[in-house]
This record gives sequence, structure tokens and C-alpha cells, in this order.
Amino acid sequence: MNPTNPRYGYGAAAGSQALFDEGLRKHMLRVYNYMGIGLVVTGIVALIVGTTPALYVPIFQSPLKWVVMLAPLAFVLFFSFRIQSMSASTAQTMFWAFCVVMGLSLASVFLVFTGTSIARTFFIAATMFGATSLYGYTTKRDLSNIGSFLMMGLFGVILASIVNIFLGSSALQFAISVIGIVVFVGLTAWDTQNIKEQYAENYDQESQQKLAVFGALSLYLNFVNIFQLLLNFTGERE
Repeated sequence: MNPTNPRYGYGAAAGSQALFDEGLRKHMLRVYNYMGIGLVVTGIVALIVGTTPALYVPIFQSPLKWVVMLAPLAFVLFFSFRIQSMSASTAQTMFWAFCVVMGLSLASVFLVFTGTSIARTFFIAATMFGATSLYGYTTKRDLSNIGSFLMMGLFGVILASIVNIFLGSSALQFAISVIGIVVFVGLTAWDTQNIKEQYAENYDQESQQKLAVFGALSLYLNFVNIFQLLLNFTGERE
């Protein structure tokens, strides 16, 4: 077989592309699996704690509630600063620990909202997330140009949320929820495209594993925030 034959070259290129596409498919599946299992862990912890007085009373009726509420932020900051030096196994362990801590934090929704409205909101959030993530994966449009805009919106939502802790304004909370949903839906598409583009066939197994964990973390955070913000609209209070 003559390697200079154009048809041979095309076949080699097509074969290489097929291998890359298969690797990318497995990588994205790994990301979604991590995210999905993480959500299950979070949901189970939240349900157990939120429906067991012996667990939620010591947490949410004491100053310990602030530790539980702020712990997820500490985990995210830890991930951000240690992303380069962290091993894949450490990243995976920290991700599962983060999901447990987030479950403790989200247990409070079972004290405020009815179980039916929580389930309904979850499926609405899952539908929104799935459709947007699929768009981010399949679109040929470069979404990087909206990334900086979305990040500014994210910082604005965080700042407004902190301010509203002291103001307690229902109007401001409504605006935060609306803008926040738009921001996190956009971030879902943007992050999905970034995860897809960051994948490279020549990455070693360690790097690919770590990339999958961090990709799952970004999508997990988007989903959880969409869910929480939607609860402000669709949740029925106890």
C-alpha cells in the first residue's frame, strides 16, 4: 500500500478522526456520569438530613448553619487554587466530599418547600440543563465571546445576593433569581463547549481523569444553581 496515495491519506485521517470522536464521546460520558452520581449523592444527603429532626435541628437551629452554608464556597475556592497541583485521585475524592457538603447545605430546602414542588422543580431544572448542555455540545457557534459577559453577570448575581442577605428585599431577590437563571443557563452551554474543546486525544489518563472531574464540577454547579433559583418561582412553601 502506497502511503503517498491520496486515498490512503484520507483513510488514515478519517480513522484518526473516528478515534478522536470516540474518545471525546467517552470523555463527555465520563463527565456526565460524575455529575449525575454527584447529584444523586447530594440529593440523598439532603433528603436524609432535611427529613430527620435529630440531624437538621443541631445544624439549622444553631450557628453551625453558617458553616454548612459557607462550606461549599470554601470547596470551590480550594478547587480553583489547587487545580493545577491536584492529582486525579485527590480531585475525585474532593468532588465526592463537596457533593456531600452541598447535600448538607441543600437540606434546608426540605424545611422550606414541599416535597412535590422540589421534585417538580428538579425535573424542570433537569430539562433546562439538558437542552442547554446539548446545545453547547452540538452548536458550531463559538460561545467564547459571551463567556466574559456571563462571568460578569455571575459576579453581579453573587454580589447582589450578599447585599440582599442584609436588605431582605423580595424585589431584589426576584431580580437576582431571573438574572441568575439566565446566567447559569448560558454558563451551562459555555462550559459544555469548553469541556468539549479542552479534550485532547494525546492527554494521558491522569490528565483526562482530572479534566473530567473538573468538567463535572462546573456543570454540577450550574445545575444546582438553576435548581435553587427556580425554587423561588415554582416552589410551594410548607
